[in-house]
Amino acid sequence: MKIVSMDTFLVPPRWLFLRIRTDEDVTGWGEPVVEGRAETVRAAVAELADYLIGEDPLRIEDHWQVLSKSGFYRGGPVLSSAVAGIDQALWDIAGKAAGLPVHQLLGGPVREKARMYAWIGGDRPAEVAELAAAQVEAGFTAVKMNGSAELTAIDTPARTLEVVQRVAAVREAIGEHHDLVVDLHGRASTAMARRLLPLLEPYLPMFVEEAVLPEHSRNLAALATSTSIPLATGERLFSRWDFRDVIGHGIAVAQPDVSHAGGISEVRRIAAMAETYDVTMAPHCPLGPISLAASLQLAFAIPNFLIQEQSVGIHYNQGNDILDYLVDPAPLTFPGGYATRTSRPGLGIEIDEAEVERMARQGHRWRSPLWRHTDGSFAEW
Repeated sequence: MKIVSMDTFLVPPRWLFLRIRTDEDVTGWGEPVVEGRAETVRAAVAELADYLIGEDPLRIEDHWQVLSKSGFYRGGPVLSSAVAGIDQALWDIAGKAAGLPVHQLLGGPVREKARMYAWIGGDRPAEVAELAAAQVEAGFTAVKMNGSAELTAIDTPARTLEVVQRVAAVREAIGEHHDLVVDLHGRASTAMARRLLPLLEPYLPMFVEEAVLPEHSRNLAALATSTSIPLATGERLFSRWDFRDVIGHGIAVAQPDVSHAGGISEVRRIAAMAETYDVTMAPHCPLGPISLAASLQLAFAIPNFLIQEQSVGIHYNQGNDILDYLVDPAPLTFPGGYATRTSRPGLGIEIDEAEVERMARQGHRWRSPLWRHTDGSFAEW
C-alpha cells in the first residue's frame, strides 16, 4: 500500500482537516491545526507531503521519526501539529486496513467507557451556575470553566474574590457528587496563582489547569507544595521532552493535545512517562471531530487516563459544530457523560467528505482574541 494524495480542508469554525488517500482505496483522516494559525500548519503539511507521497502508510513510527527530526530544525507548535494530524491519519489507515479500532492496535482496551467533561461560561465567564446545572441535567458528571477573564500581575482583592465567588457558585449548583475543573488559562501570574489557589481549596476542584503560563512551568513545583489542589498543564507543550520538565515536578494531571503534541504516537509515549510519576491524563481537545476521535482511541488504551475534554457546543463553535462533519454522530455522543468504546475500525468515525469539501469552499480566518488591560497593555487571553 502506498500514499497517493494528501489534501487539507480549512473548515469552519476554526479547524483544518487532512485526508490521506492510498492506492488501495483506504483513506485516513487527521486534524493538524494550531488555533489561529491554521494556514501556517497547512503549509507545513504540504511540505511534509513531499516525503510521504509514495510511501507505505503503515510505517507509522518511522514516518514520525523522519517527519519530526529530518528537517534539522525541530519542535514547536506548527511542526508538531502538522506531524500530529498526519500521525492521526496514518493510524486511521492502519486501523481500517486491519479492520480494527486504533485502540486495539495500541494493545487493546483497558476500559469500556471514557469519562467526559463539558465546558461552561466562555472566555469571560458568566452565568456559570446556571450553565453548570444544565450540563449536569444533560448527564455530565464534570464541568470545566475559565476562572477569570484577564488578570493583572497582582490584581485587586475584588477581582480575586470574583474568581472565588464564581467557583463557589458552580460548586453549589452541581453539588458534591460532581466534579469541577477551573482553567486559569495562563492568565494568572505566579503571584496571583499563589494567592488564588488556597482560596479555591474549600470548593475542591478536580484540578486547576494552566495556573501559570508554560514558560513559567519551573514555578509549578513550588505552587504544588503550596496547595492541596491538583495542578494540570500541557496544552501548550508539544513533545515528551517538553513534558519531561513538568512531569515529576509538581503536576498531577498532564494535558497533551493529540492535534498539537505529535499525534497518537507521541501522546501515548507521554502517557507512559506520566504513569511512572503517578500523573494522570486529561488530554486537551477543544477542536473538531477527528481530534476528539483520536483522543478517545487513546482514552480506551492508556491505563492512567482520568477524563477527556470535548467541545460539542463550546463557545468557539460559531455556526458549525463537531457533529456537522460526521455521517453518523453516535460515536461522539456521550450518554451519562461518558463516551462508549467503539469497535468501528480506525479512529471510529466516518467523515462526511461531501460536507467537508462544501464547507472548505467557505473556509475560515479564525484568530485568537486580542485582549488588553485598562492601561492599554497586552493581556493574556
